[in-house]
Amino acid sequence: MPGEPQADCLFCKIVAGDVPATIVRETKTTVAFRDINPQAPTHILVIPRVHHPDAASLATAEPAVAADVLREAGEIAEEEKLGSYRLVFNTGSGAGQTVFHAHAHVLGGRGLQWPPG
Repeated sequence: MPGEPQADCLFCKIVAGDVPATIVRETKTTVAFRDINPQAPTHILVIPRVHHPDAASLATAEPAVAADVLREAGEIAEEEKLGSYRLVFNTGSGAGQTVFHAHAHVLGGRGLQWPPG
């Protein structure tokens, strides 16, 4: 059921504290941690504590939590002193989504050319 923790979800396990992560910020609605396979010098994931399979599902079901994810991404970019950064939401395996729990990638610390690979 959307919103409920999923037993087979890596990010739900991180939220529950069952899987370790290098957490950089936590709020009532979000958890942010460093990506274990960084694609830039700064690569932090911001996830909602509630489970939704992707950003669109989260925004539809819980728009205030989706806004919290975006707000936290901005706060993290400021804390990490990123003058410019990219926010990425992958949706579906064809777009590179590997964990089907909504999450934002905060990427920065190097030039990020457009279009991305």
